[in-house]
This record gives sequence, structure tokens and C-alpha cells, in this order.
Amino acid sequence: MRISLSRLPPLNSLRAFVVAAKHMSFSKAAGELHVTPAAISQQIKQLEDQLGCELFRRSNRNLVLTDEGQACLPGLADAFERIVQALEQIDAAGQAGPLTVSVAPSFAAKWLVPRLDNFRTVHPEIDVRISASMHLVDFDVEDVDCAIRYGAGDYGDLFSEKIIEETVFPVCSPTLARTGGALKKPRDLARFTLLHDDSPDQDPSCPDWRMWLKAAGVTDVDATRGMRLNQSSLVLEAATAGHGVALAKGTLAAEDLRTGRLVRPFNVTQTLDFAYYLVCPRRKTSLAKVVALLRWLRAQTGNDETLIDASLTSSSL
Repeated sequence: MRISLSRLPPLNSLRAFVVAAKHMSFSKAAGELHVTPAAISQQIKQLEDQLGCELFRRSNRNLVLTDEGQACLPGLADAFERIVQALEQIDAAGQAGPLTVSVAPSFAAKWLVPRLDNFRTVHPEIDVRISASMHLVDFDVEDVDCAIRYGAGDYGDLFSEKIIEETVFPVCSPTLARTGGALKKPRDLARFTLLHDDSPDQDPSCPDWRMWLKAAGVTDVDATRGMRLNQSSLVLEAATAGHGVALAKGTLAAEDLRTGRLVRPFNVTQTLDFAYYLVCPRRKTSLAKVVALLRWLRAQTGNDETLIDASLTSSSL
């Protein structure tokens, strides 16, 4: 009988035969494969029917391989061992290769990249590749291990974990905060240029200047005037350069607040429904490099709120 790849018996039946032959016991094979002895017996019976010969014979209540069983066992056992080795090679390649992370450009520039030296110190064995893009990565076709995404947390069948909640508040350069009689109250914004963030993150919970001023109880400031930029990182750069006051996302402003390039002129904060999530295919969650990144992110994200609070130039309106 000639057997082609298209006519191979089911792999489960072949595996049941190899494991049963190793133990010379259907019960022990069932225990190793986490099925019932009846399932092992049925799989081997199906295999014998397809091959047209017996593979086992019972002798004095013990299993004995037939001549046909003895003839095919070495080749099948070797084949399964090669399958295991091939899959281990795939896993090793995934573990040893670089960690590729897809992330929005502003988050990469203002939050992730400034911290990468710390990650490299903790994990010198992992090479990191940052793919900065606004488009949502297709894990099925792109060579990306995981992504950090800003959204509502609904990512279908993908694994996701919230890593940072987001807030919004005004920021400006320290020099600007002291200019023109100082920037002490939200109503003082009438004398300053407003910087608008028009980045395309599609966050319905993120307030614009009109919404923020309304929440702060200010009605006599024109919320439409000022400079508009289409990247959050550019808005913050404009603020640090002294061009005006930005309505900034706290996560993206954290590093500039820590270094003193930006300050918060007053304490009016709005919490957003959107947050930053680590997202990846569930098959990637067992990779040591992905686990290392997630643990590092968990450790990193406990510090930002302290930095943001410490940056306030005044404690009340």
C-alpha cells in the first residue's frame, strides 16, 4: 500500500500508537495524553482499519507489538521527535530575536524612548525595535511582537492589559508661566496663546480647550484661537519653546514635567476614558521578551502620577 501526504492517517492516531507502544499500555498512554483509555483504543483501532493490519496483540493480558507495529514504530517515533525539535527551533527563534514594538509616534517620542535605557539596563539580552506608526498593526502579516495602543481597551481576541490611564491638563514653559503678570488662574489664559492638539487618535473622551475651560468654570476666554498641530509631541515641543499653553495628555507630558521643561500652572485635571494598553496575539504571551516588557511597563507606570503632581506651580485655582 502506497501512502501519500494527502492520505496520511490522522496525527492523533499516529501519536496514540507511538505513546502506547512506548508504555505498552493504553492506560499509561491515556494518562500522558490526557484522554481516556477508551479514546486511545479507538484511535488505534481507526489507525489499524486505515492501514489494514493489526499493530498490537494482547498476550496474557499484556500488549505486544505485531510485526507490522514493530516495523513502523521506529520511523514514527523519529518523526514525532523531529516535529518536536522543529517546533522548539521556532520557539527559540521567537525568544532570541529582537523585540519589535509598534507604538504611536508621540507616545514613542515622549514616553517610551526616554525610558529605553532603563529597559536595556534591566534586560541587556533583549534588542528592542520601535515601529512608530499611527496605523493599527496586523499581527497576522507584520513582523511585530506587541503594540502599545491608546484606546478604549476593546481589542477582540488579542491579549490586552491596561498599562497607563490618561488625564488632560494645561502645561507651559516655566518662563511663560511667569510672563505678563504670571499665569495663576484659568481666566489668565485670555492673555496667552492656546496650543491645540489635532492629533488623529479618535478619542471622544479627550477634551479640547472649549470643554476644558467650561469644566474650569471659565466663560470669557476664546477657546478657538491659537496654534494647531497634528501630533501630540509637536504640541508639547511648542509649549516647551514658549509658544503658548498646551492642553496636554499627562502621560506624554510626564518626562518634560520631570525635567522641568514644562510646568502645570494650575490644578485642573480631567480623567479620560481612553488609556494605553499593551496588545499582542495570545500566542506571543509566552515569549520571555514580551513577558519582560510587560513586567517592566508595570514597574514603570507607578511613577508618573507622582511626577505630574510634583510639577504643579500652584495647588489651587
